[in-house]
Amino acid sequence: MLKIFTSGHYLFKNYDYLFSGQPQLIGPSQVLVARAGDDVILPCHLEPAYDVSTKTLEWTRSSLDPRFVYVSRANQELEKLKHPSFKGRTSLFVDELKYGNISLKISKVKFTDTGTYKCYIPDLKKEALVKLVVDTATSPVISLSGIDKNRGGVVLQCESAGWYPEPELLWLDGEGNLLSAGPTETLRGPDDLYTVSSRVTVEKRHSNNITCRVQQKQISQSRETHIHVPGSNYIITFIETLFEHLKSRFLEMCFVLFFLPFQGISLRSRPVLLLSSSVWLLVWLFASRC
Repeated sequence: MLKIFTSGHYLFKNYDYLFSGQPQLIGPSQVLVARAGDDVILPCHLEPAYDVSTKTLEWTRSSLDPRFVYVSRANQELEKLKHPSFKGRTSLFVDELKYGNISLKISKVKFTDTGTYKCYIPDLKKEALVKLVVDTATSPVISLSGIDKNRGGVVLQCESAGWYPEPELLWLDGEGNLLSAGPTETLRGPDDLYTVSSRVTVEKRHSNNITCRVQQKQISQSRETHIHVPGSNYIITFIETLFEHLKSRFLEMCFVLFFLPFQGISLRSRPVLLLSSSVWLLVWLFASRC
């Protein structure tokens, strides 16, 4: 099943041919966005309709070597000229060539397919550009960022990467109400894909079910992750108790590691690592600060 994702509506209307008297090669006016693994169509056609079934037709991407994504002459595809990464994955709608439709179908798009493609008819010296971005957006990841003792709550962080165009990040409670969160941090990578993250403090008055949703309305995409947060007081008490426990155990270990070797106690039957005198000194210095 073909799927086409765009950051806007296709605008094919072009009236230049009314004044030039020659057919014009028309492509989409907006960036195309496709999900990794889907099939996508790069639109390109002549207005008015013009039979190109006997013409040389080229689809290229300048960043590739060889640059050809698809090339045919007199309705015969020249597979040998095609870039290896596109072999078996690109095709034209042969029955539509007589109407001037030379749209390219790319099967099972990959992230590396992101780029600007040129649709070109050498005989007519006509070309059109199509920009494709392959969306590799990840589901939001929620993690515990810290504790806000002043507000009596825990701080959660949510992050999601691989978006295009730039999405928005929302925090929702169990009833679907928006939570007041910190500003969304946005990072745009060299691949033009966006990573967004945000933090929110979950207080005792909030419901225990929290949702982080990342959405891009232009391309009708949304991903969300849910988390169940126990009562804030429980979390704070648990973490503080755990910290005190770990601190106590560490003090005991500091004592064992430092004092036992000097008490003439054999360590062969104990799971304690024998260390050099310099390391024992470091342990003692660190233990004195515990």
